[in-house]
Amino acid sequence: MTTTRSDSPPLAQMDITFAPFTQDHLSEGLRLSQAVSWPHRAEDWALTLSVSEGVVALAGGQVVGTALCSSFGGVAAMNMIIVDAAMRGRGMGRALMERAMALGNGCEMRLVATPDGLPLYEKLGFKATGRILQHQGIARATTPERPVSTGTPDDIARLAQMDKAASGLSRKTLLATIAAGGEVLTLEDGFAMVRSFGRGKVVGPIVAKDPAGARALMAEAANRCAGQFLRVDLVEEGGLADDAEKLGLAHAGGGIAMRRESTNAASPDFNIYALVSQALG
Repeated sequence: MTTTRSDSPPLAQMDITFAPFTQDHLSEGLRLSQAVSWPHRAEDWALTLSVSEGVVALAGGQVVGTALCSSFGGVAAMNMIIVDAAMRGRGMGRALMERAMALGNGCEMRLVATPDGLPLYEKLGFKATGRILQHQGIARATTPERPVSTGTPDDIARLAQMDKAASGLSRKTLLATIAAGGEVLTLEDGFAMVRSFGRGKVVGPIVAKDPAGARALMAEAANRCAGQFLRVDLVEEGGLADDAEKLGLAHAGGGIAMRRESTNAASPDFNIYALVSQALG
């Protein structure tokens, strides 16, 4: 969500319709995300849609707004909430959110908010729980403080258990999809995944029992992407921001983590240090 304009006519006075988000809407979703300078490629949209339902707003047959709901067990992530610049200030953001939230009815809901979207999400019952720090840049090679191994598809069930313990999200299918097209980095008590995203590569999630394990996983990701563009979306309380800077990944923004009807407590045995993405938690 971005800015509002109070001088615009309300949604009820316009010929706006809403429809389920399908594969046929991906190119229009990509157009909207490019217009707000999000780095997503068509492939990044497709990955999110593969584990999501959603809604589009249509004006004259053209997509002018999007919102997706990604359900992971008892938790639903609200994401890809975009309103065309010409349509802002008419209540479309709220209309899209209410429809996306209905798709996750009964679930705890999470999202990562921009400052512009924060007032709407607060009105809809979301509460801030922390900050997400986006770091990116040309990765520098270094020596991880712990040895990191390369995972295989056979590891996914075990890694999904760690991920659920850390996040409360049931994401085995998503993790298997990411692993099939990327790299899996493993420790005995943690893991990370590296895949193509946006301008280059992204490392996420990073799941570990302690900061030392998380640092080793992030350092190994930087090694494997040395000389390439690498992004990581860090959970601020994990304390890895300075370590990311040393790997060539400068702070480049972020968002506000929010939850609504929080019911899923994470296990103290594992922690999430970096998200899969700001869309997917």
